[in-house]
Amino acid sequence: MDKKLEQLFYAALGGALAVKEKIESSNEEIKNWQEKSEEHARTFFDDMSKRGEKEKEQFKGMLKDLLKEIITEMDLATKEDLEKLKQELDK
Repeated sequence: MDKKLEQLFYAALGGALAVKEKIESSNEEIKNWQEKSEEHARTFFDDMSKRGEKEKEQFKGMLKDLLKEIITEMDLATKEDLEKLKQELDK
């Protein structure tokens, strides 16, 4: 009977150690996956940020062109026109 209890104890101990090792292994896998996920998220965010800056500059250029076109169509005086007028008046 004592031999059977001893074997049962060792079997339980071995099972507990196996579970502990599996948990530690899984913990490392989760940690590695998390680090990779954070790296991918940072890369994605950086890419989107760069793309946003590029789009901003393109939009800014398009807006400038549009405003110049509107000013021309409305025949409004530009800064250059006012400078020419000022020079003519100073003569």
